[in-house]
Order: sequence, then C-alpha cells, then structure tokens
Amino acid sequence: MRQTPVYYYSSASGLVRAFAERLGRPAFNLAEREHRRSEVDGPWVLLTPSYKTGNEANDTIPEAVRRFLRSAANRRRLVGVMGSGNRNFGRYYQHAAREIAARSGRPVLFEFELSGTPWDVQECRRILAELDDALARRPR
Repeated sequence: MRQTPVYYYSSASGLVRAFAERLGRPAFNLAEREHRRSEVDGPWVLLTPSYKTGNEANDTIPEAVRRFLRSAANRRRLVGVMGSGNRNFGRYYQHAAREIAARSGRPVLFEFELSGTPWDVQECRRILAELDDALARRPR
C-alpha cells in the first residue's frame, strides 16, 4: 500500500524536521529548493509550523509553504494538513495549519507543539496509516 508522503517546512531549528523524520514515511523538506519547486504525483499531506511575532501584519504561513501551494496540481492533490506550533503564540497557535485547511477545504489531521512527544509521533503515525488505508480504498 502506498504511504502518503508528507511535505513539510522546517526552519534552522529543525523541530518540524525531527518530527517528520520520526513518522517512518516519505518526507520532503520544502526548505530545500528541489522539493519546493516540485509537483506531487498523488495525494500528499502538508506539515507546517506557524510563526508569529505578535505583529498583526506578520503572516504565520512560511513563505516556502506558500510557494509550494502556488502549484494548482499541489493544491488539488493535498488531502490534509498537520501543524506544529508553540503555545506561547496564544491565539496564533496552529494558525498556519488551520488557515491552510480552511482555505483549501481539507481537514486538519493532527496538531502538536514544537517537535512533539513520543505519543504525538505514535498518534500521528496511526492517523496517517488510517489515511493511507482510506485512500487505497477510494475509487479511482
């Protein structure tokens, strides 16, 4: 069965990358130009952090994620969104994932703080395995 790949953005801190790499499935870092400029060939999941400095004018969605989503094919094949956040951001916690999900009409599949806990990784793996199964059963 095909494992739905995760495309993620991770800054220099590496927190999101650490989480994505523990999922045990194909994962591609949108901080890398080759991935950011690619088009997916099937269903995929976005994992994005939210950034907010307290300035209302600052956006929470990383620019690399915005660029990747400019592709109509990538937007069409997106099946779900996951978010990493920091509760210190208050009302902006998980804002990027929630905003992308709302704009795209796709569900938020999972949210976690910073690089996640072992439970977060296990739960996210379970959710993604269920997604893989559902996608494999859908008519083509």
